[in-house]
Amino acid sequence: MTTLRTTVVVLLGFYTFCQETRASVQGASVPGASVPGASVLGRPLLYGPSTALEKTVEEFQCEVLRYPKDESILYQLFREGDRSKALGFYSALSGEMANFPLYITASYEGYMVCVASVQNNTVIHPTVSPRHHLRVVDPVNGAEVVVQSGSVEFYEGKPLSLRCNIAKGNHVSYQWLVDGKPLPLSPLHNQTQEQLFIYRMVPQDSGEYTCVATNQLNITKVYSSWSTAKVIKVKELVSEPDLLFLVLKERDGTYFALVTCQSLTGSPPITFSLYSRSEFISTETVDERSATFSIPVVLDLHMGFLQCQAQNGDRVVYGQWTAMHVVPVGGAVTMHYDNDVGEKFSIVGLRFYCSVERGTFPQYRWFLNGTVLEGRGEFYWVEQSILLLSVGRSSAGTYHCEVSDSFDGTTVISSEARYIDKEVLNHLPTTVVAVVFGCFLFLVTLVTTCCFIGLLYQKRQCLVEKSMLDLKLGLEMHNIMDEEEYMEDDGVVRAARIVDSDQEEVESTDEWLQLLQELKNTLEDEIPQNNF
Repeated sequence: MTTLRTTVVVLLGFYTFCQETRASVQGASVPGASVPGASVLGRPLLYGPSTALEKTVEEFQCEVLRYPKDESILYQLFREGDRSKALGFYSALSGEMANFPLYITASYEGYMVCVASVQNNTVIHPTVSPRHHLRVVDPVNGAEVVVQSGSVEFYEGKPLSLRCNIAKGNHVSYQWLVDGKPLPLSPLHNQTQEQLFIYRMVPQDSGEYTCVATNQLNITKVYSSWSTAKVIKVKELVSEPDLLFLVLKERDGTYFALVTCQSLTGSPPITFSLYSRSEFISTETVDERSATFSIPVVLDLHMGFLQCQAQNGDRVVYGQWTAMHVVPVGGAVTMHYDNDVGEKFSIVGLRFYCSVERGTFPQYRWFLNGTVLEGRGEFYWVEQSILLLSVGRSSAGTYHCEVSDSFDGTTVISSEARYIDKEVLNHLPTTVVAVVFGCFLFLVTLVTTCCFIGLLYQKRQCLVEKSMLDLKLGLEMHNIMDEEEYMEDDGVVRAARIVDSDQEEVESTDEWLQLLQELKNTLEDEIPQNNF
Protein backbone atom coordinates (compact mmCIF):
# COMPACT_ATOMS: atom_id res chain seq x y z
CA MET A 1 0.00 0.00 0.00
CA THR A 2 2.87 2.34 0.88
CA THR A 3 4.63 1.51 -2.37
CA LEU A 4 1.48 2.38 -4.37
CA ARG A 5 1.18 5.80 -2.70
CA THR A 6 4.84 6.59 -3.45
CA THR A 7 4.39 5.68 -7.11
CA VAL A 8 1.31 7.95 -7.46
CA VAL A 9 3.13 10.95 -5.90
CA VAL A 10 6.11 10.53 -8.29
CA LEU A 11 3.83 10.37 -11.33
CA LEU A 12 1.95 13.53 -10.29
CA GLY A 13 5.22 15.40 -9.74
CA PHE A 14 6.58 14.35 -13.11
CA TYR A 15 3.35 15.50 -14.85
CA THR A 16 3.49 18.90 -13.20
CA PHE A 17 7.12 19.38 -14.24
CA CYS A 18 6.34 18.55 -17.87
CA GLN A 19 3.49 21.07 -17.96
CA GLU A 20 5.70 23.88 -16.61
CA THR A 21 8.51 23.06 -19.05
CA ARG A 22 6.09 23.14 -21.99
CA ALA A 23 4.76 26.53 -20.92
CA SER A 24 8.29 27.86 -20.58
CA VAL A 25 9.25 26.72 -24.06
CA GLN A 26 6.16 28.31 -25.58
CA GLY A 27 6.87 31.58 -23.78
CA ALA A 28 10.49 31.59 -24.94
CA SER A 29 9.52 31.16 -28.56
CA VAL A 30 8.39 34.81 -28.65
CA PRO A 31 10.94 37.38 -27.38
CA GLY A 32 9.57 39.63 -24.66
CA ALA A 33 6.58 37.43 -24.17
CA SER A 34 5.16 36.97 -20.70
CA VAL A 35 4.20 33.56 -19.52
CA PRO A 36 0.88 33.48 -17.66
CA GLY A 37 1.23 31.64 -14.43
CA ALA A 38 4.95 30.92 -15.08
CA SER A 39 7.21 30.78 -12.05
CA VAL A 40 10.55 30.95 -13.96
CA LEU A 41 12.50 34.14 -14.75
CA GLY A 42 14.67 34.09 -17.85
CA ARG A 43 18.42 34.84 -17.79
CA PRO A 44 19.10 38.57 -18.23
CA LEU A 45 21.34 40.03 -20.94
CA LEU A 46 23.84 42.80 -20.09
CA TYR A 47 24.90 45.39 -22.69
CA GLY A 48 27.49 48.15 -22.49
CA PRO A 49 30.91 49.41 -23.69
CA SER A 50 33.94 47.15 -23.29
CA THR A 51 36.33 50.12 -22.90
CA ALA A 52 35.73 53.38 -21.08
CA LEU A 53 37.74 56.38 -19.94
CA GLU A 54 38.11 56.93 -16.25
CA LYS A 55 35.96 59.75 -14.80
CA THR A 56 33.41 59.62 -17.60
CA VAL A 57 29.76 58.48 -17.58
CA GLU A 58 28.82 55.37 -19.51
CA GLU A 59 25.43 53.60 -19.79
CA PHE A 60 24.84 49.89 -19.39
CA GLN A 61 21.54 48.11 -20.19
CA CYS A 62 20.06 44.91 -18.87
CA GLU A 63 16.91 43.07 -20.00
CA VAL A 64 15.08 39.80 -19.52
CA LEU A 65 13.44 38.20 -22.56
CA ARG A 66 11.36 35.69 -20.58
CA TYR A 67 9.55 36.96 -17.52
CA PRO A 68 6.30 36.42 -15.51
CA LYS A 69 3.28 38.52 -16.43
CA ASP A 70 2.34 41.54 -14.39
CA GLU A 71 5.40 41.30 -12.18
CA SER A 72 7.85 44.08 -11.29
CA ILE A 73 11.47 43.06 -11.93
CA LEU A 74 14.47 44.39 -9.99
CA TYR A 75 17.75 44.71 -11.90
CA GLN A 76 21.02 45.06 -10.00
CA LEU A 77 24.56 45.56 -11.39
CA PHE A 78 27.45 43.93 -9.53
CA ARG A 79 31.13 43.23 -9.97
CA GLU A 80 31.61 39.55 -10.55
CA GLY A 81 32.26 37.74 -7.31
CA ASP A 82 31.24 40.70 -5.14
CA ARG A 83 27.50 40.93 -4.24
CA SER A 84 28.13 43.04 -1.15
CA LYS A 85 27.77 46.33 -3.00
CA ALA A 86 25.67 46.98 -6.09
CA LEU A 87 26.98 49.31 -8.77
CA GLY A 88 23.43 50.26 -9.75
CA PHE A 89 19.68 49.48 -9.23
CA TYR A 90 16.77 49.60 -11.62
CA SER A 91 13.13 48.59 -11.04
CA ALA A 92 11.06 47.94 -14.14
CA LEU A 93 7.77 46.43 -15.16
CA SER A 94 7.80 43.24 -17.15
CA GLY A 95 9.46 43.71 -20.56
CA GLU A 96 11.11 47.05 -19.77
CA MET A 97 14.93 47.36 -20.26
CA ALA A 98 16.99 48.61 -17.31
CA ASN A 99 19.47 51.47 -17.75
CA PHE A 100 22.51 51.97 -15.52
CA PRO A 101 24.35 55.28 -15.99
CA LEU A 102 27.72 54.77 -14.28
CA TYR A 103 30.45 57.25 -13.37
CA ILE A 104 33.50 55.22 -14.35
CA THR A 105 36.29 54.76 -11.84
CA ALA A 106 39.34 52.52 -11.90
CA SER A 107 37.64 50.14 -9.49
CA TYR A 108 35.03 49.28 -12.13
CA GLU A 109 37.57 47.52 -14.31
CA GLY A 110 36.94 43.83 -14.64
CA TYR A 111 33.92 41.63 -15.12
CA MET A 112 30.42 42.69 -14.09
CA VAL A 113 27.04 40.89 -14.09
CA CYS A 114 23.39 41.85 -14.03
CA VAL A 115 21.12 40.10 -11.50
CA ALA A 116 17.35 40.07 -12.20
CA SER A 117 14.77 39.17 -9.57
CA VAL A 118 10.96 39.40 -9.23
CA GLN A 119 10.01 41.86 -6.52
CA ASN A 120 7.72 40.66 -3.72
CA ASN A 121 7.92 37.08 -4.96
CA THR A 122 10.44 34.82 -3.35
CA VAL A 123 9.19 31.74 -5.13
CA ILE A 124 10.79 32.76 -8.43
CA HIS A 125 14.56 32.58 -8.09
CA PRO A 126 16.80 35.44 -9.30
CA THR A 127 18.79 34.91 -12.48
CA VAL A 128 22.27 36.17 -13.48
CA SER A 129 23.43 37.46 -16.87
CA PRO A 130 26.60 36.32 -18.65
CA ARG A 131 29.56 38.34 -17.44
CA HIS A 132 30.62 41.48 -19.30
CA HIS A 133 34.21 42.82 -19.22
CA LEU A 134 34.99 46.50 -18.85
CA ARG A 135 38.46 47.95 -19.47
CA VAL A 136 38.94 51.30 -17.77
CA VAL A 137 41.57 53.53 -19.37
CA ASP A 138 43.27 56.34 -17.50
CA PRO A 139 45.15 58.57 -20.02
CA VAL A 140 48.89 58.40 -19.35
CA ASN A 141 50.66 61.53 -18.18
CA GLY A 142 53.79 62.71 -16.39
CA ALA A 143 56.45 60.37 -17.80
CA GLU A 144 59.86 60.78 -16.15
CA VAL A 145 63.20 58.95 -16.44
CA VAL A 146 64.75 57.92 -13.14
CA VAL A 147 68.39 56.74 -12.99
CA GLN A 148 68.34 53.88 -10.51
CA SER A 149 72.05 53.06 -10.90
CA GLY A 150 73.13 56.41 -9.43
CA SER A 151 75.10 59.10 -11.25
CA VAL A 152 74.49 60.08 -14.86
CA GLU A 153 78.26 60.11 -15.47
CA PHE A 154 80.35 56.99 -15.02
CA TYR A 155 83.13 55.02 -16.66
CA GLU A 156 82.68 52.32 -19.28
CA GLY A 157 82.08 48.79 -18.06
CA LYS A 158 79.56 49.86 -15.41
CA PRO A 159 75.85 48.89 -15.58
CA LEU A 160 73.04 51.37 -16.19
CA SER A 161 69.54 51.00 -14.76
CA LEU A 162 66.75 53.37 -15.86
CA ARG A 163 63.08 53.41 -14.98
CA CYS A 164 60.23 55.29 -16.62
CA ASN A 165 57.84 56.56 -13.96
CA ILE A 166 54.43 58.03 -14.81
CA ALA A 167 52.21 60.35 -12.78
CA LYS A 168 49.01 58.62 -13.94
CA GLY A 169 47.81 56.09 -16.44
CA ASN A 170 47.21 52.39 -16.86
CA HIS A 171 47.48 49.81 -19.59
CA VAL A 172 50.70 51.60 -20.58
CA SER A 173 53.35 50.46 -23.06
CA TYR A 174 56.86 51.94 -23.03
CA GLN A 175 59.47 52.80 -25.64
CA TRP A 176 63.05 53.96 -25.02
CA LEU A 177 64.81 56.46 -27.27
CA VAL A 178 68.46 57.52 -27.41
CA ASP A 179 69.10 60.88 -29.05
CA GLY A 180 65.60 60.71 -30.49
CA LYS A 181 66.07 57.30 -32.08
CA PRO A 182 64.83 53.89 -30.92
CA LEU A 183 67.26 52.07 -28.65
CA PRO A 184 69.30 49.67 -30.84
CA LEU A 185 69.01 45.98 -30.20
CA SER A 186 71.93 44.52 -28.28
CA PRO A 187 72.51 41.45 -26.10
CA LEU A 188 73.71 43.91 -23.44
CA HIS A 189 70.32 45.68 -23.36
CA ASN A 190 67.39 44.33 -21.36
CA GLN A 191 64.08 46.21 -21.62
CA THR A 192 61.05 45.08 -19.61
CA GLN A 193 58.19 47.57 -19.88
CA GLU A 194 59.16 50.61 -17.84
CA GLN A 195 62.60 49.22 -16.90
CA LEU A 196 65.78 49.53 -19.00
CA PHE A 197 68.96 47.79 -17.93
CA ILE A 198 72.30 47.89 -19.78
CA TYR A 199 74.71 45.36 -18.35
CA ARG A 200 77.98 46.95 -19.46
CA MET A 201 78.13 50.48 -20.82
CA VAL A 202 80.51 51.61 -23.55
CA PRO A 203 81.26 55.18 -24.70
CA GLN A 204 78.92 54.69 -27.67
CA ASP A 205 76.03 54.37 -25.20
CA SER A 206 76.37 58.04 -24.21
CA GLY A 207 73.42 60.23 -25.18
CA GLU A 208 70.03 61.62 -24.22
CA TYR A 209 67.70 58.91 -22.96
CA THR A 210 63.95 59.48 -23.29
CA CYS A 211 61.02 57.23 -22.49
CA VAL A 212 57.65 57.42 -24.25
CA ALA A 213 54.65 56.07 -22.33
CA THR A 214 51.54 55.23 -24.40
CA ASN A 215 48.06 53.89 -23.81
CA GLN A 216 44.92 53.94 -25.96
CA LEU A 217 41.16 53.85 -25.65
CA ASN A 218 40.65 52.44 -29.12
CA ILE A 219 42.37 52.38 -32.48
CA THR A 220 41.93 56.10 -33.08
CA LYS A 221 42.24 57.46 -29.55
CA VAL A 222 45.85 57.16 -28.37
CA TYR A 223 47.48 58.95 -25.42
CA SER A 224 51.25 59.52 -25.12
CA SER A 225 53.56 61.13 -22.61
CA TRP A 226 57.20 61.99 -23.38
CA SER A 227 59.68 62.32 -20.57
CA THR A 228 62.36 64.97 -20.36
CA ALA A 229 65.63 63.69 -21.81
CA LYS A 230 68.16 62.38 -19.31
CA VAL A 231 71.75 62.94 -20.45
CA ILE A 232 73.93 59.90 -19.79
CA LYS A 233 77.69 60.29 -20.27
CA VAL A 234 79.92 57.22 -20.41
CA LYS A 235 83.56 58.08 -19.84
CA GLU A 236 86.38 56.25 -21.59
CA LEU A 237 88.86 54.36 -19.44
CA VAL A 238 92.43 55.47 -20.02
CA SER A 239 94.56 53.25 -22.23
CA GLU A 240 98.10 52.03 -21.57
CA PRO A 241 100.40 55.09 -21.73
CA ASP A 242 103.40 55.44 -24.03
CA LEU A 243 106.64 57.09 -22.90
CA LEU A 244 108.49 59.52 -25.17
CA PHE A 245 111.39 61.77 -24.26
CA LEU A 246 113.29 64.63 -25.86
CA VAL A 247 116.73 65.83 -24.78
CA LEU A 248 117.55 69.57 -24.53
CA LYS A 249 120.65 71.50 -23.55
CA GLU A 250 120.78 74.09 -20.78
CA ARG A 251 122.70 77.33 -21.07
CA ASP A 252 125.25 76.06 -18.57
CA GLY A 253 126.06 73.10 -20.80
CA THR A 254 124.07 70.48 -18.88
CA TYR A 255 121.32 68.39 -20.40
CA PHE A 256 117.79 67.48 -19.36
CA ALA A 257 115.02 65.30 -20.81
CA LEU A 258 111.37 66.20 -21.31
CA VAL A 259 109.58 62.91 -20.66
CA THR A 260 106.02 62.74 -22.04
CA CYS A 261 103.45 60.19 -20.88
CA GLN A 262 100.53 59.95 -23.31
CA SER A 263 97.51 57.69 -23.83
CA LEU A 264 95.58 57.29 -27.07
CA THR A 265 92.18 56.97 -25.35
CA GLY A 266 90.67 58.03 -22.05
CA SER A 267 88.30 60.68 -20.76
CA PRO A 268 89.96 63.53 -18.80
CA PRO A 269 90.87 64.28 -16.13
CA ILE A 270 93.72 61.76 -16.19
CA THR A 271 96.45 61.38 -13.58
CA PHE A 272 99.87 60.50 -15.04
CA SER A 273 102.73 59.31 -12.83
CA LEU A 274 106.40 58.72 -13.67
CA TYR A 275 108.44 56.00 -11.96
CA SER A 276 111.94 54.63 -12.14
CA ARG A 277 112.88 51.14 -11.05
CA SER A 278 113.79 52.37 -7.61
CA GLU A 279 111.59 55.38 -6.88
CA PHE A 280 108.59 57.52 -7.66
CA ILE A 281 109.58 60.61 -9.66
CA SER A 282 106.50 62.79 -10.20
CA THR A 283 102.74 62.87 -10.83
CA GLU A 284 100.35 65.27 -12.55
CA THR A 285 96.59 65.42 -13.19
CA VAL A 286 95.66 67.02 -16.51
CA ASP A 287 92.56 67.68 -18.60
CA GLU A 288 94.15 66.09 -21.67
CA ARG A 289 95.69 62.75 -22.61
CA SER A 290 99.35 63.59 -22.00
CA ALA A 291 101.62 65.01 -19.30
CA THR A 292 105.28 66.10 -19.45
CA PHE A 293 107.99 65.74 -16.78
CA SER A 294 111.54 67.14 -16.70
CA ILE A 295 114.51 65.11 -15.42
CA PRO A 296 118.30 65.71 -15.65
CA VAL A 297 120.32 63.62 -18.15
CA VAL A 298 123.99 62.67 -18.46
CA LEU A 299 125.09 61.83 -22.01
CA ASP A 300 126.44 58.36 -22.77
CA LEU A 301 125.37 57.09 -19.34
CA HIS A 302 122.69 54.46 -18.81
CA MET A 303 120.39 56.05 -16.24
CA GLY A 304 118.09 53.11 -15.72
CA PHE A 305 114.50 52.52 -16.83
CA LEU A 306 111.40 54.72 -16.66
CA GLN A 307 107.70 53.80 -16.64
CA CYS A 308 104.50 55.83 -17.06
CA GLN A 309 101.30 55.05 -15.15
CA ALA A 310 97.88 56.50 -15.97
CA GLN A 311 94.65 56.56 -13.99
CA ASN A 312 91.10 57.79 -14.42
CA GLY A 313 88.16 56.47 -12.48
CA ASP A 314 89.09 53.39 -10.52
CA ARG A 315 91.49 51.95 -13.09
CA VAL A 316 95.31 52.20 -13.16
CA VAL A 317 97.22 51.13 -16.28
CA TYR A 318 100.97 50.69 -16.67
CA GLY A 319 103.20 51.48 -19.64
CA GLN A 320 106.29 49.64 -20.83
CA TRP A 321 109.66 50.15 -19.15
CA THR A 322 111.88 52.39 -21.32
CA ALA A 323 115.65 52.69 -21.03
CA MET A 324 116.97 56.19 -20.33
CA HIS A 325 120.25 56.09 -22.25
CA VAL A 326 121.20 59.06 -24.45
CA VAL A 327 124.05 58.33 -26.86
CA PRO A 328 125.56 61.24 -28.84
CA VAL A 329 126.15 60.78 -32.57
CA GLY A 330 129.45 59.19 -33.58
CA GLY A 331 131.15 56.82 -35.96
CA ALA A 332 130.92 56.77 -39.72
CA VAL A 333 128.15 58.37 -41.75
CA THR A 334 127.21 56.45 -44.89
CA MET A 335 125.04 57.40 -47.83
CA HIS A 336 123.52 55.01 -50.35
CA TYR A 337 120.63 55.10 -52.80
CA ASP A 338 118.24 53.05 -54.87
CA ASN A 339 116.55 54.13 -58.10
CA ASP A 340 113.28 54.21 -59.99
CA VAL A 341 113.32 53.07 -63.63
CA GLY A 342 111.12 54.66 -66.29
CA GLU A 343 110.67 54.14 -70.02
CA LYS A 344 113.45 52.45 -71.96
CA PHE A 345 114.94 51.39 -68.65
CA SER A 346 116.27 54.83 -67.91
CA ILE A 347 116.71 56.03 -64.31
CA VAL A 348 114.19 58.77 -63.50
CA GLY A 349 114.31 58.96 -59.69
CA LEU A 350 116.61 58.32 -56.75
CA ARG A 351 116.10 57.73 -53.03
CA PHE A 352 119.11 58.63 -50.90
CA TYR A 353 119.49 57.18 -47.40
CA CYS A 354 121.79 58.66 -44.77
CA SER A 355 122.74 56.62 -41.68
CA VAL A 356 125.08 57.12 -38.77
CA GLU A 357 126.85 54.42 -36.81
CA ARG A 358 125.45 55.51 -33.42
CA GLY A 359 123.32 58.23 -31.87
CA THR A 360 119.99 58.40 -30.00
CA PHE A 361 118.70 61.67 -31.47
CA PRO A 362 120.44 62.20 -34.84
CA GLN A 363 119.59 65.22 -36.96
CA TYR A 364 120.17 65.00 -40.72
CA ARG A 365 120.95 67.70 -43.26
CA TRP A 366 121.31 67.26 -47.02
CA PHE A 367 123.55 69.30 -49.32
CA LEU A 368 123.83 69.82 -53.08
CA ASN A 369 127.08 71.46 -54.18
CA GLY A 370 127.49 72.75 -50.62
CA THR A 371 123.97 74.26 -50.44
CA VAL A 372 121.60 72.88 -47.82
CA LEU A 373 118.34 71.30 -49.06
CA GLU A 374 115.31 71.79 -46.83
CA GLY A 375 111.67 70.77 -47.10
CA ARG A 376 110.41 70.35 -50.63
CA GLY A 377 111.93 71.88 -53.73
CA GLU A 378 111.53 71.74 -57.47
CA PHE A 379 113.24 68.38 -57.87
CA TYR A 380 113.74 67.11 -54.30
CA TRP A 381 111.92 66.28 -51.09
CA VAL A 382 113.71 65.97 -47.74
CA GLU A 383 112.29 63.61 -45.11
CA GLN A 384 114.78 63.43 -42.22
CA SER A 385 117.32 60.78 -43.26
CA ILE A 386 115.78 60.28 -46.72
CA LEU A 387 116.20 62.47 -49.78
CA LEU A 388 113.83 61.90 -52.71
CA LEU A 389 115.30 63.14 -55.97
CA SER A 390 113.95 63.54 -59.50
CA VAL A 391 116.75 62.93 -61.98
CA GLY A 392 117.19 65.74 -64.51
CA ARG A 393 119.46 68.57 -65.57
CA SER A 394 118.63 70.71 -62.54
CA SER A 395 119.37 67.88 -60.12
CA ALA A 396 122.91 67.22 -61.40
CA GLY A 397 125.64 67.89 -58.85
CA THR A 398 127.50 66.61 -55.81
CA TYR A 399 125.44 65.37 -52.88
CA HIS A 400 126.36 64.59 -49.28
CA CYS A 401 124.65 64.45 -45.88
CA GLU A 402 125.66 65.68 -42.42
CA VAL A 403 124.58 64.29 -39.04
CA SER A 404 124.55 66.02 -35.65
CA ASP A 405 122.72 65.69 -32.33
CA SER A 406 119.25 67.25 -32.35
CA PHE A 407 119.92 68.80 -28.94
CA ASP A 408 123.46 69.97 -29.68
CA GLY A 409 124.94 71.03 -32.99
CA THR A 410 128.53 70.99 -31.75
CA THR A 411 129.45 67.63 -33.28
CA VAL A 412 128.83 67.35 -37.03
CA ILE A 413 129.78 64.27 -39.07
CA SER A 414 129.70 64.33 -42.86
CA SER A 415 129.34 61.52 -45.38
CA GLU A 416 131.36 61.10 -48.55
CA ALA A 417 130.24 63.25 -51.48
CA ARG A 418 128.70 61.61 -54.54
CA TYR A 419 128.27 63.15 -57.99
CA ILE A 420 124.90 62.53 -59.63
CA ASP A 421 124.13 63.20 -63.29
CA LYS A 422 121.42 61.82 -65.53
CA GLU A 423 123.80 60.84 -68.35
CA VAL A 424 126.25 59.24 -65.96
CA LEU A 425 123.49 57.28 -64.26
CA ASN A 426 122.12 55.96 -67.55
CA HIS A 427 125.59 55.25 -69.04
CA LEU A 428 126.65 51.62 -68.90
CA PRO A 429 129.89 51.13 -66.93
CA THR A 430 132.99 49.77 -68.77
CA THR A 431 133.01 46.72 -66.56
CA VAL A 432 129.43 45.86 -67.53
CA VAL A 433 130.22 46.28 -71.22
CA ALA A 434 133.33 44.07 -70.88
CA VAL A 435 131.40 41.35 -69.08
CA VAL A 436 128.58 41.36 -71.66
CA PHE A 437 131.01 41.26 -74.59
CA GLY A 438 133.06 38.49 -72.95
CA CYS A 439 129.95 36.40 -72.44
CA PHE A 440 128.93 36.88 -76.06
CA LEU A 441 132.41 35.88 -77.29
CA PHE A 442 132.38 32.81 -75.08
CA LEU A 443 129.02 31.70 -76.49
CA VAL A 444 130.22 32.13 -80.09
CA THR A 445 133.39 30.10 -79.38
CA LEU A 446 131.40 27.41 -77.66
CA VAL A 447 128.96 27.03 -80.54
CA THR A 448 131.82 26.90 -83.11
CA THR A 449 133.66 24.22 -81.15
CA CYS A 450 130.55 22.10 -80.86
CA CYS A 451 129.94 22.29 -84.60
CA PHE A 452 133.55 21.25 -85.37
CA ILE A 453 133.45 18.30 -83.02
CA GLY A 454 130.13 17.24 -84.55
CA LEU A 455 131.65 17.18 -88.05
CA LEU A 456 134.61 15.08 -86.91
CA TYR A 457 132.37 12.66 -85.12
CA GLN A 458 130.14 12.29 -88.19
CA LYS A 459 133.16 11.56 -90.44
CA ARG A 460 134.53 8.91 -88.12
CA GLN A 461 131.09 7.38 -87.78
CA CYS A 462 130.85 6.95 -91.54
CA LEU A 463 134.26 5.22 -91.54
CA VAL A 464 133.21 2.80 -88.86
CA GLU A 465 129.96 1.96 -90.67
CA LYS A 466 131.89 1.22 -93.89
CA SER A 467 134.35 -1.05 -92.07
CA MET A 468 131.53 -2.92 -90.42
CA LEU A 469 129.88 -3.49 -93.80
CA ASP A 470 133.08 -4.98 -95.23
CA LEU A 471 133.51 -7.11 -92.14
CA LYS A 472 130.01 -8.50 -92.41
CA LEU A 473 130.53 -9.44 -96.04
CA GLY A 474 133.76 -11.23 -95.25
CA LEU A 475 132.18 -13.11 -92.38
CA GLU A 476 129.38 -14.39 -94.59
CA MET A 477 131.85 -15.72 -97.19
CA HIS A 478 134.00 -17.33 -94.55
CA ASN A 479 130.96 -18.97 -92.99
CA ILE A 480 130.11 -20.67 -96.30
CA MET A 481 133.59 -22.19 -96.59
CA ASP A 482 134.04 -23.59 -93.15
CA GLU A 483 131.47 -22.62 -90.57
CA GLU A 484 132.69 -24.89 -87.79
CA GLU A 485 136.33 -23.94 -88.15
CA TYR A 486 135.47 -20.34 -88.51
CA MET A 487 133.36 -20.29 -85.33
CA GLU A 488 136.21 -21.82 -83.27
CA ASP A 489 138.47 -18.97 -84.01
CA ASP A 490 138.60 -16.46 -81.16
CA GLY A 491 138.94 -13.49 -83.42
CA VAL A 492 135.99 -14.55 -85.55
CA VAL A 493 133.85 -15.03 -82.46
CA ARG A 494 134.65 -11.52 -81.30
CA ALA A 495 133.77 -10.14 -84.71
CA ALA A 496 130.53 -12.13 -84.81
CA ARG A 497 129.49 -10.70 -81.47
CA ILE A 498 130.09 -7.24 -82.78
CA VAL A 499 128.03 -7.93 -85.90
CA ASP A 500 125.14 -9.59 -83.98
CA SER A 501 124.84 -6.58 -81.68
CA ASP A 502 123.72 -4.72 -84.81
CA GLN A 503 125.93 -1.68 -84.42
CA GLU A 504 125.97 -1.36 -80.65
CA GLU A 505 127.45 1.81 -79.34
CA VAL A 506 131.19 1.44 -78.72
CA GLU A 507 132.90 3.37 -75.97
CA SER A 508 135.84 4.40 -78.12
CA THR A 509 136.45 4.69 -81.85
CA ASP A 510 140.07 3.59 -81.36
CA GLU A 511 138.87 0.22 -80.01
CA TRP A 512 136.79 -0.32 -83.15
CA LEU A 513 139.75 0.32 -85.37
CA GLN A 514 141.90 -2.03 -83.32
CA LEU A 515 139.33 -4.83 -83.57
CA LEU A 516 138.97 -4.32 -87.29
CA GLN A 517 142.69 -4.52 -87.74
CA GLU A 518 142.93 -7.79 -85.79
CA LEU A 519 140.02 -9.26 -87.73
CA LYS A 520 141.60 -8.30 -91.03
CA ASN A 521 144.83 -9.93 -90.08
CA THR A 522 143.05 -13.12 -89.10
CA LEU A 523 141.10 -13.29 -92.34
CA GLU A 524 144.23 -12.78 -94.40
CA ASP A 525 145.86 -15.69 -92.62
CA GLU A 526 143.01 -18.16 -92.88
CA ILE A 527 141.10 -17.29 -96.09
CA PRO A 528 142.70 -17.87 -99.47
CA GLN A 529 143.45 -14.74 -101.40
CA ASN A 530 141.30 -15.71 -104.37
CA ASN A 531 138.16 -15.75 -102.27
CA PHE A 532 138.26 -11.99 -101.81
